[in-house]
Amino acid sequence: MKQLLLVRHAKSDWNSEAQSDFDRPLNKRGQKDAPEMAERLLNKHIIPQLIVSSPALRAFTTAKHFADALGIDKTQIQLEPAIYEASADTLLNIINGLDNKYDFIALFGHNPGITNLALNLCDTQVFDFPTCGMMLIEFPFEDWKLISKDTGEEKLYDFPKSDDN
Repeated sequence: MKQLLLVRHAKSDWNSEAQSDFDRPLNKRGQKDAPEMAERLLNKHIIPQLIVSSPALRAFTTAKHFADALGIDKTQIQLEPAIYEASADTLLNIINGLDNKYDFIALFGHNPGITNLALNLCDTQVFDFPTCGMMLIEFPFEDWKLISKDTGEEKLYDFPKSDDN
């Protein structure tokens, strides 16, 4: 069985001096939320084998915070340029191409792609991932290529301001 953790990047700094959207950093809240959300996963013993991230600064920084908290080597984060500004279809193509030696992968990206992907993959009531929102989806397959529309089951959904924690 394959497990996919979808994570939207943490809150970014719109007042930053960054020259482009791609280079926008996390703001103070984003720097706090990312490690906190990763800690929630650690407390539930939910630790991915691989992290795949958009190379955009805010997503990659979020992924590094998760790697730190989960004890994953940050140099092993796989950057996937196609995740930046990706549609749900593009994200699904990326997932279908993942290495089958990994059964549990975390994918760090952006809205609206992350939300639309979740809506396509499973029966969820989440119509807009908040910043640093995350969803664990489980698939009854041994091959990432088999993942397609409505083949997953939502196992966990969490976000920084949720009341469940």
